[in-house]
Amino acid sequence: MTLPTTGLQLRSLVQPDGVLRLSLEPTPVPALAAADVLVRIEATPINPSDIGLLFGAADPATFEVTGPAASPVATARIPERAMPAMAARVGQSMPVGNEGAGVVIAAGDSPAAQALLGRTVAVLGGAMYAQYRAIAAAQCLLLPEGTTPAEGASCFVNPLTALGMTETMKREGHTALVHTAAASNLGQMLNRICLKDGIGLVNIVRKPEQEALLRSQGAKHVCNMTAPDFMAQLTDALAATGATIAFDATGGGTLAGQILQGMEAAINRSAKEYSRYGSAVHKQVYLYGHLDTRPTEIHRTFGMAWGVGGWLLTPFLQKIGPEGAQALRQRVASELKTTFASHYARELSLAEALSLEAIRFYGARNTGSKVLINPARGL
Repeated sequence: MTLPTTGLQLRSLVQPDGVLRLSLEPTPVPALAAADVLVRIEATPINPSDIGLLFGAADPATFEVTGPAASPVATARIPERAMPAMAARVGQSMPVGNEGAGVVIAAGDSPAAQALLGRTVAVLGGAMYAQYRAIAAAQCLLLPEGTTPAEGASCFVNPLTALGMTETMKREGHTALVHTAAASNLGQMLNRICLKDGIGLVNIVRKPEQEALLRSQGAKHVCNMTAPDFMAQLTDALAATGATIAFDATGGGTLAGQILQGMEAAINRSAKEYSRYGSAVHKQVYLYGHLDTRPTEIHRTFGMAWGVGGWLLTPFLQKIGPEGAQALRQRVASELKTTFASHYARELSLAEALSLEAIRFYGARNTGSKVLINPARGL
């Protein structure tokens, strides 16, 4: 086959005038080194972390789209107060997309690269919102026979994050955990992992239909944060599971503090004596997302043995080392169509992903609105 020399790539640019510009740019396909492969990307998800790079600090309400449908340009205003945080990005046209999957259409001379020729692989390496991606063969995960790119597109970020949560729980001496925004693709994966591995899990959601969804999938403890008796629900679930570590995708508002408060109340149900300093059991909340853009509010009603911090997948993988990370990847590959299956609300081409209607849809970051881009669509 004749190999492509250029391909379209979605790029995000913060201009000096405070305008965010999203566009499809023709990008040369690089020559392959001996250990490299060229992947025709056929599926790549829009994760919350991707939206963070894609939109930057732009106000989503200000998006406008111009140009032909096949080559749209989307622009939005960045509030003046947010521009200092964007200083390092000004003038840099940045590729987007953490992960994806596709077919290897060319390979370097090394045995490892040649072994992947014609095979379907998943890739974690950035710049995935593109028709083609040249990357080292070592960064590819060979998908099981019969797996489609769409089935393998989300086999890194969400699955490894979910496994990273349970692994962090174990390594830090906890025995059960709490997860917020729990009806998401990631949350459903975490629920399946915990059911399979016998780990106590407290799921926190915002809507009755999300509660029903998780319960239909076997979740035992699901708490609706909009219910009048939310704190009572939460404390009962924490007492039943003994969960003392939480992973919070919302980030802002009072939820992290409420979880710590509930943990303390659950622990004190079995306390044998009163302590003015609170329980000695360490309670930990990790913020790993920012779905709620308000400041994080902590009202200290839970003693002194507690912590709130940030958690990200990449530092966690670096911490456990190559062997530990590879073991997690192999589990994902072996359970890709069961434990780690992903579901998408829409599939879009690169151009369709820059339509105003699509931007409003996935930009809302609502549970159940995960989008898959197929850069090969329309080729």
